[in-house]
Amino acid sequence: MFTLVLVLIIIVSFLLGIVILVQNSKGGGLSSGFAASNQIMGVRKTTDFLEKLTWGFAITMLVLAVVGNFVIPRNTGTNNASIIEDQIQNVPAAQAPAAQPAAQPAQPAAQPAPAGDQPTATPAP
Repeated sequence: MFTLVLVLIIIVSFLLGIVILVQNSKGGGLSSGFAASNQIMGVRKTTDFLEKLTWGFAITMLVLAVVGNFVIPRNTGTNNASIIEDQIQNVPAAQAPAAQPAAQPAQPAAQPAPAGDQPTATPAP
């Protein structure tokens, strides 16, 4: 169903582009070639027809976009986890990182103080 709506949107958008390009643009355009007075559709009638066609295609595009939103395929499975979460949970044991050995509490190392910071001992008299 979604594919059908998508194809219809593409067709309507193509036709809408063609109709917009055919319209009379400030005195020129492809519709000005139909200016013969003995024709059934003169310039004014062509403009009305193209304007109605443009509005019809625009409304059709809007309706198809809303319908496409409702028929878009969604994941309706019971598992709402993402694909990445599924891959992380299903990692084989051979690929899992090796367990780190329990670290012993770090003993502060006795470092000699810099020579300038040590108080100088004065001999007792």
